[in-house]
Amino acid sequence: MTDLTDRSITTIRTLAMDGVQKANSGHPGTAMALAPIAYLYYREYLNYDPQEPHWPGRDRFVLSPGHVCILQYATLHLTGYDVSLDDLKQFRQWGSLTPGHPEVGHTPGIEVTTGPLGQGVGNMVGFALAERMLAERYNRPGHEIIDHRVFGICSDGDLMEGVAQEAASLGGHLGLAKITMIYDDNRITIEGDTGLAFTEDIAKRFDALGWHAQRLEDGWVLDDVRAAIDAAEQDDRPSIIVLRTHIAPGSPNKQDTAEAHGSPLGDEEIKLTKANYGWPENEQFLVPDDVAEHMDNRVRGAEARKAWEAKFEAYRAAHPELAAELERVLSGELPDGWDAQLPVFEADPKGMASRSASGKVIQGLAAGIPEFVGGSADLAPSNNTHIDNGLSVSERNFAGRNLHFGIREHGMGAVLTAMALHGGLRVFGATFLVFSDYMRGAVRIAALSKVPVTYVWTHDSIWVGEDGPTHQPIEHVMSLRLIPNLVVVRPGDANETREAWRFAQLHRSGPVALILTRQNLPTVDRSVFASAEGLHRGAYVLAEADGGTPDTILIATGSEVHDAISARETLQAEGLKVRVVSMPSWEIFDEQDAAYRESVLPAAITRRVSFEVGVTSGWERWVGQSGIAIGINHYGASAPGGTVAKELGLTADAVVAAVRSLQ
Repeated sequence: MTDLTDRSITTIRTLAMDGVQKANSGHPGTAMALAPIAYLYYREYLNYDPQEPHWPGRDRFVLSPGHVCILQYATLHLTGYDVSLDDLKQFRQWGSLTPGHPEVGHTPGIEVTTGPLGQGVGNMVGFALAERMLAERYNRPGHEIIDHRVFGICSDGDLMEGVAQEAASLGGHLGLAKITMIYDDNRITIEGDTGLAFTEDIAKRFDALGWHAQRLEDGWVLDDVRAAIDAAEQDDRPSIIVLRTHIAPGSPNKQDTAEAHGSPLGDEEIKLTKANYGWPENEQFLVPDDVAEHMDNRVRGAEARKAWEAKFEAYRAAHPELAAELERVLSGELPDGWDAQLPVFEADPKGMASRSASGKVIQGLAAGIPEFVGGSADLAPSNNTHIDNGLSVSERNFAGRNLHFGIREHGMGAVLTAMALHGGLRVFGATFLVFSDYMRGAVRIAALSKVPVTYVWTHDSIWVGEDGPTHQPIEHVMSLRLIPNLVVVRPGDANETREAWRFAQLHRSGPVALILTRQNLPTVDRSVFASAEGLHRGAYVLAEADGGTPDTILIATGSEVHDAISARETLQAEGLKVRVVSMPSWEIFDEQDAAYRESVLPAAITRRVSFEVGVTSGWERWVGQSGIAIGINHYGASAPGGTVAKELGLTADAVVAAVRSLQ
């Protein structure tokens, strides 16, 4: 190790200590332990340009233990990203560029939001899968324009989480060879030694998962790590390097202690540690000039980027149509006529399940959008998400369009987030609505990060029927509405389903959840009722009152829209003037201006009833204190869906009775 290399690593370590100490909050010990890895990755292996953080040819870095982010922030500063020394001094403070966990879109150089442990492993798999699929689509002999790697760090906490196992299993199965992941084996958690609850042989575990596993025990030097990374890059499997480290190395009183994991070291301990490093004890946030020059990657990064851009121009000359398409998909723009082949569904009292309508819409989207890909957590025949003639993505064919995630909902969610962030693909993932709980952590991160993923969640209510309450989602739709930035859409018939998919393609500022039925829904006669394009405003007047200003409003979503229409007929025969509002999405409706919202739900009309087969909590917002929300606030039962609905009073007759009770 050269003196300059050693000084650079020490600089990263001391910046981490000082940043956490000034904030009086954070995780210094692991950042100190991993400083040599950050140095190697950013100084010698990663291909990136700090001045153009988003150029497509860059490598991706994922810090799965996001709580160690001071390590990455310090390294971003040293390598030339727009992260200043003052930003490090504002670690974890209001409005700073250096929050307590990495946030994509907030801090330059951060590729994905991490912190909830384990998901970063899924993100690595997602980035590598997107790279492999795009390479298969666009690379040509002599023009390997898509050719970058994923480098990552994971921790013991990451590998204890089930999502990491799900994702690693998929990554090994697919042979995603461009992943190099270093496992920080520091053997310390908040509660103490990892041996309290975790004694696995990680190398053997990952070997069994189809990964190239290497182990570096105590006493390794940087050359050992370099050799391991080099070996990883030559292998045809994803790679994990199990690296024995010591938390808070050099700290005379806190090395290898749980205390160093999640608390500042303290001023006196920092001085002692700096003395051990041969560093000025009273200097804070010190960056020596020679270290700053050595670590600055702006010149090297710009050269690498320009070389890639020249390579792309040669690619454009040889394959102009492919180059134009690649530029388009990376920009996120839709192709001309992308929705021209979407089906229009004729009025039909028998109708079809919205999952079936969705399946037909998926075929139209696939025909018009070549980058449209997705799959299911082993439920494609039930979710109706298979792209016809799209072929399956496998270790032998990455040109396919159908992704098979296996029964790994959480892993699927984390993979999808990274695939969408990578760019170049429009992705969706599916399962039953009741299992959306299994992937909620990944959905939350996608929403926090405003990532455009589409979730297809079918079998959406007690109408699942015979499978019983374990498979009948009661609370799920309402709980999903609580997630900021997630747009939840529960379409009421086939044409609303088409428009829901259109909305999902046009909406690029966050994920969209499509909530779809197992049972058939009548297809509304749009020559009599309002156009399904009203879905793009979240709620719309589907059927106006006959004979003047309405005195009653029925609000419904999904399968209950037809019940509201039926109830309207009965109530109008009794002399009431009834408006039916289809409200497929609260979130979209919230985005409309006040005048439009008032036009749909006039404040003066207080006789209101809502109908949605789910928990009623929350509906008071739309029906008011004097209105009635019809739903189900307990679990369902095992029987045919129609029987369950009848026995539980979830019918059009219940709507009629509720309105009568308000007179």
